[in-house]
Amino acid sequence: MTRRRLLAALAACCTVAAGLGVRALSAGPVAKYAGDALYTVLLFTLLLAVLPRLRPAPAAAAALAASWAVEFAQLTDVPAELAARFWPARLVLGTSFNPPDLLWYAVGAGLAWACAARLIRRRDGERPVPPG
Repeated sequence: MTRRRLLAALAACCTVAAGLGVRALSAGPVAKYAGDALYTVLLFTLLLAVLPRLRPAPAAAAALAASWAVEFAQLTDVPAELAARFWPARLVLGTSFNPPDLLWYAVGAGLAWACAARLIRRRDGERPVPPG
């Protein structure tokens, strides 16, 4: 396992822990929207774990696109039907469309990108990182 892949997998575990921590320590909109942002961060870290050569910007864009696709799928009955048949699907797909979630997914993608880009700059001795 490459160092980058290992770091991405560790970041994914930390993201899940952060999500569980937010749910345990807070409720209401804070927990919900933090969970939305962390959902996209988790997708970002999983993408980098599977594709360690992927640059932060495309990884963030792909994670955001996947998050939005899941959210828009909630406009159909498919996620709710899957959740009724297999309860873990509810955790992954949700069941009801909520427009503010789209913003919070973008926040998560932006934060994931910024953190990864910063780590790469730090590793490369503060040289500017080309976009993408």
